[in-house]
Amino acid sequence: MSGPNPVQQDTPDFTEIATALTTSKKNDWNIARRFRGFMPVVVDVETGGLNPQTDALLELAAVLLDVDANGKIIPVDRIQIHVQPFEGANLNPVSMKINGIDIDHPFRCALDEAEALKQFFQPIRQRVKLNGARRAVLVGHNAAFDLAVINAACERTSNKKNPFHPFSTFDTVTLSALAVGETVLAKALEAIGLEWDSQQAHGALYDAEQTAELFCRIINHFSTSSGRAAMRKPNPINPAK
Repeated sequence: MSGPNPVQQDTPDFTEIATALTTSKKNDWNIARRFRGFMPVVVDVETGGLNPQTDALLELAAVLLDVDANGKIIPVDRIQIHVQPFEGANLNPVSMKINGIDIDHPFRCALDEAEALKQFFQPIRQRVKLNGARRAVLVGHNAAFDLAVINAACERTSNKKNPFHPFSTFDTVTLSALAVGETVLAKALEAIGLEWDSQQAHGALYDAEQTAELFCRIINHFSTSSGRAAMRKPNPINPAK
């Protein structure tokens, strides 16, 4: 499968990108332009197991990003949807113990998978259009898994309006390994001076919010010339160290 045809435009070098990101939005530098026409969306899913085809999708969460007046990428909007297991879905006891989800909780207000995807995709598609982006790109910690789960759910429900690129992702595992030498989300957050609440962990929205903070901190740091120069320092993006 091939991705969408690229839009022809001059490719800015890294210095130009860094300069543009320090200007305000009046210069028409938005988040889609920063990523070559693609719009990053931070996503986390909670499931009943590790097999996207057979195990239940239980929670969807996303954090939408934008660029502030100083050219910094920031979280702006959040989406959270609880999902009913599809018919015949597997619920692995080990996975259910880890995520702590009670699918029969009276206040869970879960939607069937088809409606959940519809409501999840709609605001993302709107934001893609608003930013003039070609497509959304999923950002996640072990992003390939989140994307595989969403793609499998789209296949089950015959959903043709998936806003995400079918295979490209931004994985904060890789970014964290580059930036601070950590691959575990909790340890990467700690390394850059952010807290991790183990009691809230494995809730899709909390994990997406923390991943968004990590992604923004790394991208904002390495989008400046000083950030690139500090790349060899032990803790380059933790201002406290």
